[in-house]
Amino acid sequence: MPCADRSPDERAGALDDLLRRLGIEAPRYEHPAVMTVAESERCVPSLPGAKTKNLFLRDKKGQRHFLVTAPHDKAVRLDALGELLGAGRLSFASPERLQKHLGLLPGAVSLLGLVNDSSGAVEFVIDRSLWEADAVHAHPLVNTATMVVPHADLERFLAATGHPPRVIELPAAPME
Repeated sequence: MPCADRSPDERAGALDDLLRRLGIEAPRYEHPAVMTVAESERCVPSLPGAKTKNLFLRDKKGQRHFLVTAPHDKAVRLDALGELLGAGRLSFASPERLQKHLGLLPGAVSLLGLVNDSSGAVEFVIDRSLWEADAVHAHPLVNTATMVVPHADLERFLAATGHPPRVIELPAAPME
């Protein structure tokens, strides 16, 4: 069943079931809803692991979709990233595409949303610094909580969802 046809509770249940089956017990921290990195800085308590931000992107023709997980404080150059991925010009995908492919609302985007991409339509890209971190932060399909996912658990999760990571040094925009 496509994720857009499942309720938010069904999608959350699917994530919980998968994490349980994989033996992933990532700590979950509840907090006020956050939509941006700046809000996260104010509202999310200091947690172990690397802070992230996530970009849901599409190519110009809308045929390829990418979930890009970057360090929270890195501005990513989309033009250079598109070249690196062989995708041409990239832009942010619409909320409708986000819902269709990952079953998520804006603000709740995280690598854990890959649990909803059973068709494998979304390519996963992660910055090398995050891949090498002991743990990363991820919203569990809602923006009112953050989980700390240890690296070994991240690898198991990605393998179980059929999303091999493309680990690269994301091209950074110059600091202003």
